[in-house]
Amino acid sequence: MKVTIDIRWKQRFSNYKKAYGQLSEFIARDKLNKFELQGLIQCFEYTFELAWKTMKDYLEEEGYDVRSPRTAIQTAFQAQLVKDGHMWIDALEKRNLMAHTYDENLAIQAEKLIRTEYFQILKELYFTLEGLQ
Repeated sequence: MKVTIDIRWKQRFSNYKKAYGQLSEFIARDKLNKFELQGLIQCFEYTFELAWKTMKDYLEEEGYDVRSPRTAIQTAFQAQLVKDGHMWIDALEKRNLMAHTYDENLAIQAEKLIRTEYFQILKELYFTLEGLQ
């Protein structure tokens, strides 16, 4: 069973790497048009989803019982897989607001959060997990 779980987190991490790479491309661009902005937000959403699911799979391999995104984040913080548990929880809570990209003001706020706060935590997780392979 452990082999299957080990493979699962590594397969999920492989998908996370791809999503992180796409998000990095968006972040590298200074000025986005309204369609690219929506793409950035959607890319963040699926990258974040893969991030917490990769955490969950890795933590389960380590013997933790993880049942929700919040539990995955809290456990990852306790296990020192992530450094800024508060920022992860903030991203978890605010990702629901990001579904409203049709509201230009909310989309601009989301872009700012992604660029200034959330991309950094996703980057840190990427390098942490990369080191565990």
